[in-house]
Amino acid sequence: MKNLLLSSILLLALSFTSCRDTKKSESVGDAIENAADAAGDAVENAADAAGDAVENAADTAGDAVENAADAASDAADKAGDAVDGAVNAAGDAVDNIKAKAGDAVDASGDAVDNVKAKAGDAADNATDAVKKEADKLKTGI
Repeated sequence: MKNLLLSSILLLALSFTSCRDTKKSESVGDAIENAADAAGDAVENAADAAGDAVENAADTAGDAVENAADAASDAADKAGDAVDGAVNAAGDAVDNIKAKAGDAVDASGDAVDNVKAKAGDAADNATDAVKKEADKLKTGI
């Protein structure tokens, strides 16, 4: 850019030193001026395009970071839900085991009570039978 500007100034200066053809030097001056304007416009357009490219790249990078953060957050939420589900399932399993153990203890207690009752009935029956036999022996019948 600096070289273009210096070259343009040099050509402009040379065009003013020529006295032969003023019309020709005016057209060369116009051409240089037009070239300088075109170069300036090209630089401006290139700068705008570069700015747009940088802005688009920054937006894209920002979106990518945002999407990655969202994905990580979703994964963490799902992992937390899975842990919560596992804890709840383990708690439910413990509750079921406690309930079944309680039922087994109750059933065992009932069975013991039934055995006691039957043993008591059998003992009572045996006692009654022994008393009857003893009475028979006493009375001789």
